[in-house]
Amino acid sequence: MTLSAGPDTPDQYGVVGHPVAHSWSPFIHGMFANATAQNMVYRLFDITPDDFRREALRLFASGLRGLNVTLPHKQAAAELVNELTPRAERAQAVNTIAYFDADSLLGDNTDGLGLTADLERNLGINLANKRVLILGAGGAVRGVLGPLLERELGELVIANRTPDRARNLATEFADLGQISGCGFADLTGPPYDLIVNATSAGLQGKMPDMPVGLVGEQTICYDMAYGRGHTPFTLWAKSLHAARTTKGWGMLVEQAAESFLLWRGIRPDTQPVLQALAHHA
Repeated sequence: MTLSAGPDTPDQYGVVGHPVAHSWSPFIHGMFANATAQNMVYRLFDITPDDFRREALRLFASGLRGLNVTLPHKQAAAELVNELTPRAERAQAVNTIAYFDADSLLGDNTDGLGLTADLERNLGINLANKRVLILGAGGAVRGVLGPLLERELGELVIANRTPDRARNLATEFADLGQISGCGFADLTGPPYDLIVNATSAGLQGKMPDMPVGLVGEQTICYDMAYGRGHTPFTLWAKSLHAARTTKGWGMLVEQAAESFLLWRGIRPDTQPVLQALAHHA
């Protein structure tokens, strides 16, 4: 691959997904670039799964320096790159691709750092010894399991529409801590301390059917999805009187800051961006 950019030409970055029009990543990285005086532009690329590998390689061949990767491409991105960071290797899912000087692509996963930074630093949650339930077993979940289990949780349960997928994923990470997988219908109380929704059902305006007894008055419910107003998951949590409901704006910003650090060597301050996005939540 060769890059043919002059000294004043902005470096090119973007996010790839399907769909991706809803993404706030261009806004976030634009604020980061302005705050850190980086000469770069950031765009949206809507690419279908069938076209992902060919189109992603074409983008890098044309001069792109980095990509964020969102649904449904995170596991395909792990197969695309030449090298994985240790955390991406562990997750077998990639949300950040970097192209530096050699003819190689580095895949990283900043989702777990983004989630734990939001939970701990922004929301003030101590995760040690907590019982945590994650709904979903896709690429986003793969990226957060390692960092969550590093917090010495009391228990981590993965529940998925397809039980075997949850069980298999739990088995992959069983060496890191107390983790198990099951189907939604197999879940039982007592109420969890933290429930994280990582299903894509919310994008279709749906919430999977859940058994009773999962949410109590001390339960914090966190939806990785983001957008204006309530999601089906946060409405479900509020109807059960959860102690707190929140959406994934903070995770989005914090994982973006880690991607920016990989690409540009600078970790931007996330607080101005979080404040700018607050009125959209």
